[in-house]
Formats: sequence, C-alpha cells, structure tokens
Amino acid sequence: MRQLNPLGSSSAGVLLVSFLSLVQISKAVKHGDFKTCAQSGFCKRNRALADQATAAGASRTSPYELDANTVALKDGVLTATILKNIGEENVELPLVFSFLDNGVARVTIDEAKRMTGQIELRHGSTAKKERYNEAAKWALVGGENFHKDAIIKTEDGVTSVAYGPAGYQVKITHKPFSVKFLKDGEAHVVLNERSFMNIEHWRPKPEDSDGNKGDDTWWEEAFGGNTDSKPRGPESVAMDITFPGYDHVYGIPEHASSLSLKETRGGEGNYNEPYRLYNADVFEYEIDSPMTLYGSIPFMQAQKKGSTVGVFWLNAAETWIDIVKQKTNVNALSPERATTQTHWMSESGLLDIFVLPGPNSSWLYKQYGDLTGFTALPAAFSIAYHQCRWNYVSQDDVKDVDRKFDKFDIPYDVIWLDIEYTDSKKYFTWDPLTFKDPETMLKTLDKRERKLVAIIDPHIKNDKNYAIGNELVNKGFGVMDKTGKKIYEGWCWPGSSHWIDCFNPAARAWWKSLFDFKKFVGSMPNTWIWNDMNEPSVFNGPETTMPKDNIHYDNWEHRDVHNLNGMTFHNATYEALKTRLGPGKERRPFVLTRSYFAGSQRTAAMWTGDNQADWSHLAQAFPMLLAQGIAGMPFAGADVGGFFGNPSKELLTRWYQAGAFYPFFRGHAHIDAKRREPYLAGEPYVSIIRDAIRLRYSLLPTWYTAFHRASWEGMPILRPHFVMFPDDEAGFAIDDQFYLGDTGILVKPIVSEGVTETSVYVPEENMVYYDYFDYTMYNGKGIRSVPAPLGSIPMLMRSGHIIPRKDRPRRSSGLMRYDPYTLVVALAPGGAGGVLYVDDGETYDNKDGAFIHRSFIYNPGDKTLRSGNLHPEPAKAAKYVKEMRDVRVERVILVGVTDEWKDKKTVEVKQGSKTWDAEVKFVEGKEGRASHVIVRNPRVAIVKDWTINFA
Repeated sequence: MRQLNPLGSSSAGVLLVSFLSLVQISKAVKHGDFKTCAQSGFCKRNRALADQATAAGASRTSPYELDANTVALKDGVLTATILKNIGEENVELPLVFSFLDNGVARVTIDEAKRMTGQIELRHGSTAKKERYNEAAKWALVGGENFHKDAIIKTEDGVTSVAYGPAGYQVKITHKPFSVKFLKDGEAHVVLNERSFMNIEHWRPKPEDSDGNKGDDTWWEEAFGGNTDSKPRGPESVAMDITFPGYDHVYGIPEHASSLSLKETRGGEGNYNEPYRLYNADVFEYEIDSPMTLYGSIPFMQAQKKGSTVGVFWLNAAETWIDIVKQKTNVNALSPERATTQTHWMSESGLLDIFVLPGPNSSWLYKQYGDLTGFTALPAAFSIAYHQCRWNYVSQDDVKDVDRKFDKFDIPYDVIWLDIEYTDSKKYFTWDPLTFKDPETMLKTLDKRERKLVAIIDPHIKNDKNYAIGNELVNKGFGVMDKTGKKIYEGWCWPGSSHWIDCFNPAARAWWKSLFDFKKFVGSMPNTWIWNDMNEPSVFNGPETTMPKDNIHYDNWEHRDVHNLNGMTFHNATYEALKTRLGPGKERRPFVLTRSYFAGSQRTAAMWTGDNQADWSHLAQAFPMLLAQGIAGMPFAGADVGGFFGNPSKELLTRWYQAGAFYPFFRGHAHIDAKRREPYLAGEPYVSIIRDAIRLRYSLLPTWYTAFHRASWEGMPILRPHFVMFPDDEAGFAIDDQFYLGDTGILVKPIVSEGVTETSVYVPEENMVYYDYFDYTMYNGKGIRSVPAPLGSIPMLMRSGHIIPRKDRPRRSSGLMRYDPYTLVVALAPGGAGGVLYVDDGETYDNKDGAFIHRSFIYNPGDKTLRSGNLHPEPAKAAKYVKEMRDVRVERVILVGVTDEWKDKKTVEVKQGSKTWDAEVKFVEGKEGRASHVIVRNPRVAIVKDWTINFA
C-alpha cells in the first residue's frame, strides 16, 4: 500500500504511522488488543455478582426494594423510588415506568445523587456528573404515546398495572424488586428474577486502598498502554432478563455468530465469553465468536412456538450480554421448552429497558420501528450492484473499469473510491496527479446513470497546510482529551489526526457545509459517501479506539456515548447530502457506514467489515445479515469475494451468487489483493457471475418493494424461517436459507467448496415449491435435495405468490426505469398474490403520493389474474402515473398449470372499457417439472386496473 507520510510530523512520527499501517494490513485479529470480560472491570464484577447470586440461590437477599409510599401513576407513567440497601444507608434510585398504547413498556432507573450533582469528580475532570441520559435523543423517534387509561392496583407487596391492548399486565414485586410482563396471565419477560440487578452507586474512593474489595478496576483501569482515569468512579448498570419458555433468542448485532444466539457460560458448542457490544475496528475478524465488531444494536428477540417478544436495552456504553438456557427438569425425556436467561451489563448510563410484547414478528418489528424509526427507503440505484476495491488508482483506472463492464455486458450502478483518491489523506480533496479532473470522470459515469461513492472518514489530518483541519481546531469542533481543554490527537490513516465531534450541533452544521460543491470541488450530484473508521478507529488508542475519558460536547465522557459515535457521524453526512442540490431539490442520500447503533437504519446502510476471502466467511455472512434485519437495519451486506486475500475462482463465483441476495450488494477487495473485477475471472466463471448479477437486476422490482415494506412496517428484507413460520420449531435455528421479502422466494446459496447438490428445508406439508429456473416441483415438509452445480443457485418459489421482475439486460438500473415487467405466477390451489411498489427512486416526491402501488391476484375460481390499485389517495399519484403510463407488462408466466391448459391458444384481456385477446403458449413439464403457460405481450399498463381471463 502507499506509505503514509503525515506532513509536519517528526521522523519518529512517520516511522510510527508506517509501522501502525503495516500492522493494520498484515495481521489477523489480535485477541490481546481487545478486552475479555475478565479484563473489563465492570463485566468482571457483575459476572462475579451473578455467580454469587446463583450459588446462594433463594438464601440471597437482593438489596433492591421498591418504596411503596412513592408509587404514583398518572397518564400512563408510573413513578417511584427504588431503595438500594447498603447497610446504614439507602441509595435512592428514581424509577420511571412508561406504558404505551401498543403494549410496549419502558423501565428507566437513575441515581438520585448523580442526577442532582451530589458527587465529586476526581482528577479535576470537567465531565458531567449525571448518568448519561441522552441516548434516547439519538436512538428514538417515538415512545411517547402513553396509555393514559392504565389501571393500577397494589396488594400484598405487589403493584400491578393493566395497560395497552387487552390482556397486557405488569406485576412489580416490591421486595426484592422484580418485574413480570404478562399477557393473558402468562409471564413472557421477567426482570431481576435471579437478583443480578446492580446499580453501582457513587461513592468516594477509599483513601486507604487503591481499589474496593481488592479490585483495582473500580477507580482506574489500565489496558493496552492506556490508563482510564474514571473520574466518576464505578457506575455500571446490570439486569438479568428472563424469557420463560422461550428456546431461542436472536439479534444484538454485530457478531460473527449464529442467528440463534449461543449460550455464553461454557459447555459443548457454547461460548465462554458474553456477547460484547463495543464498536471497534476489529481487523480481519474471526467467525463463530461473541467478540465485539463494528456496530451495536442492543435489541434482542425471543421466540417460542406461536409467540415472540423483544427487549431493547437503550445504552450506548460498553455492554456485555450473557445467555444461558435452563429446563425445569433437566432429566425430562419430553421435549420440554427451555427458559432463556440473559444478563445485561453496561459500564455507565441509565438502566433503560423497553419490553416489546409482540406477539408475532410483524407486530414486534413494527413496535421496534415505532421506537427507533424504520429503515429509509433507499435510492433505487443503491440496491443494485456496486464495484469497489482499495483502491482504483486513478480516474483513468475508473474509466477503464467502467468500459470493461460494458464490454462484457455486466451491469453495475456504482464504482467506489477508497482513501487513495485524496491528496495525502486530506478529505474533500483529490490527488492532483491521479485524479486531476474528477468532473470528467463523473460525467462519463453519468452518461449511463452510474454513480461514484467516495470515502470520507471522521479523522481529520493534523496538518498546518490543511484548511479543513485548521478550521476544526480553531472552531473547537473536535473531540477533546480527558482534560476537556485540549483537542484529542491520535493516529489513523493520515497520521496525526483529530476527530470531529458530531455530538456538537455547530460541528454538524460545519460538516454539512463542507459538502457544498464549491468546497468539495470536483464532486458532482452523482457523488455519494462512504463513512468508514467511525467507531472511531484510532490506531494507537486502547482497543484501537478512543480513550473512554475523552470529552465530547456538553462534557459527556466518551465512555457514555461510544456506541453512538458512528451514528452521529453518518447522520451528519446524510443530512449534508440530502440538501446538497439546494432548497426544494432534496434527494435520498446514499451513505454507507461501518459503525452504527439503534436508529442508524434511518440514514445509512452497513456492511460487515473486514472479512476474509475464504469459505467460512462466505458462510458466516448470512447469519450476520439476518441478525441485522431482525434488529431493524436490513440494508446490509458483506464484501463480495472477501476483503482480505485472493479467492479461488470457484469461491469468487459462489460469492457473487450469494451476494446477489445481499440487500447491499458490493464487490470489494484489499489493496494487496489481486484485481478481481468480474470480467477478469475467465470462462465459465465470467458468464456465471454475469448471470448472478443479472438475476439481481431482474429482481430489482421485488427488492424495492421489500424495502418499501421495511420502510413503514419494519419487516426484514431477508426473512428467517421462524419469521415466516412461527409455529415450526424445526426451523427456528436455520440461518443458511431465507425468504426474500413477500415474494415466497426461498434461497439457499452455496457456501461450501465443491458442492453440486444441497439440502433445502421445506417447511410445509401441503404447499408445492417450484425451482425458480426450471420449475422442478418439491412437495411436502422436510429436507429436499436440490441440484446445485456451479452454474446454479438453489432458489425455490413458494406456490401462491406472484413475482414481478424485469428481464431486459441493461447497463445500469437507471436505464431500466421504463422497461416492461414480467409477472411470474406460482399457482397454488387457493390462488396466488403479489405486490409491486414503484416510485422515482430518487426524490421524496413519494411522500406526497407520487408512487405506484399495485396488487396482483390470481383467482382459481374464475381463472382470472387481476391488477388492482393499493394507493390510498390515487389522485396524488396522477403526475407520476402519467410519466409511467407507457410502462407495460410484456409477459405473464403461470407455473403449475394442469393439462387442461394444453389447448389454450388465447386469453381475454380487459383494461378499462377495452377488451382484446393475447397469445398463450403451453409448455409441458417433464421429469418432475411443472407445466406452465406464457402470455406474450398482453399489452396491459402497469399503472392501470386490468384482468386477464384464462377460462
């Protein structure tokens, strides 16, 4: 790679940065660079408390008690005080219990002394004295619709509240404090059942000891050559959360683990470490691990037959989560359900828990989206194929790649530039030698409606000749060191760097101004942005990130906001791009982020970071992406081909076949990896990869429709089996096959070497599944063997669905805008149905009604296929409908017809007051394949109501 050479650095500094960069590109993950629970003081303390409580069992007395005299309920909000008995003193912990109309309940516990500033900071710190209480400001967009008719009753030391939809109830036991969440009398979630609750209250540091009870991590904590000064002393919060009768829990990304989360207290096949949430630059991460990665969403879903619930732990500090599963009778021969017991531990902040009652996945995801927002409906180009590597070395290189894609008839929409395009790692600049005329390059891309994504990271080069860096310092927009008086300096790609503090509203406004075309000279309207390294990554920092006692805007410590940091940065970039063309010309931005938190789905897509070019990482991607969808951030992908290393041609080909089903579909490679653009693979691999990418483009209408549903209802784009079939326990742990949106398409990409056949689990007894390509039929529930030679993708269509697609190959998705549609109808005895959503894919005009939303229904009773309007206010769509009036359906394919269709030559088509005939061709199925008919050019408009009668 290019040697880093920070201007103005000493020779020693140059050597240090060069060394650090070499470490970054030449070594796999170093476990010694990252803490274990035993090395993280608060995790160690809380795990020890859990061990003590478990060993003591019923004989242990929890120190937490609800003061019954303080309980009050008004307008759906219960307030009270929890007392923590520590001998002669009771620590007051204010409790707020909020009940929402949709059945969601929120439990917030604070600490009176910290709230009122009755504590003393050490080391002359300027940090806030309160517990961090602003995570909700960043993560939440809802949660204020209180159930004002909630009913309270207290008797025998238990306060009960009935609220929300019929049957929802909370029972709060006063002593020891615990909470049960019930529906129809059955407990689904229990807080503090095992007495692991722990609020580390403020206390002065003992003068005669370096620690407390022999543990020196209470007051200072050293790791990786850095000492955390901990000016507020110990302040962790912890709670055990039990899901009675729930076998499986999912979510809490990001981890390279299975979809159904594993136990973390040892045992065969389990982990010995808790799942960790602490956004970090984990270089060349390993798979099957609870180790922290780049992003954190503290949302967990629990599933049992016929029921699902969720928990959202709103805390942005370092967090660890233990999971164990218990049976009432471990020797029982019956298939008794386990109870899943979890233990959540965060270093600082409030104890702030949302309990989401479900009762099914669609309700749960809607409840979570109402709290944190739904994924933004993306710009249409961004769900097509992206081509990237570190790095395209010049504008001529970019133009050459662009030409080669056209030469080999491979569609793509976006080409990417990594850090080398800049002038000496100074963002908002271009290398004057290799990118001397970026506008010409961008205009070349624009001719075929293609885009450029350029990387811009939060570390700003410390260089006296860099105007943006000087502005950052002079305006005070950077993160400060632990004194709160000096801007923090660390090392990243530019060498000596400062970090923008996007918690500061003035800093965000400044950041937004930098994207003005007059400031970011050379960029154009088809330029979008990639925010990498925003955990933040600091090469010489503890755990490759920023010291926890650094100070952010309004004197919050970095420890409090660490997992939010990346989101504040990509939010600022999103807002900058949204209004870049000026007032009244807003466009949907595309921003890719590596670091994220709950709520990031509103403004960014994510990818799984620095994966490796091997089969295990290909296999790991789908469990990770399914977890992202469950946690409300479905616009997710993994580097196709693997970032590090050089994939074999078979691996590269299989990765493209899998990547065609990533919501975010991008090929990417490390600077030391060989060039691997799809057209370089040689035959037959080029043709197979081309087919996979074209398949993605053909199905873009279904992808966009799935994104639309996610944008208002929260349903994942890729749907696990337990979401589709919540009563089928045999599918609860499946994470290597999935359904695409509402299409009924079941996909199991090949992720192992040398495979020519695979096993697909079909979950239904009385439903036929058809092979997507040749209509081979698979009947009945169970494991089915599906052919999978290198040139094919195991892909089945569930009968009863209608799939809209576009079959004309184009160079980019923008050139497909007015292309005709094909409708594939997978027949079932009860008929078939499907949905299509279309808008301009670029502006926000859809919010004013400028969209097309159609239903397609096949009724077997009268053998008629109908198109109907789903738009609630069709008059608002008039202008857009006029623009799309010539877009038609060019073909209808009915799969699964009987022999009585053999003699059918024409069908009756009706649109408005006109009726005409269309030609029909019958194709007989052989060797286990379904027969099908093709209606050629029915000449119906996609924007109108019509019928095709097959009787």
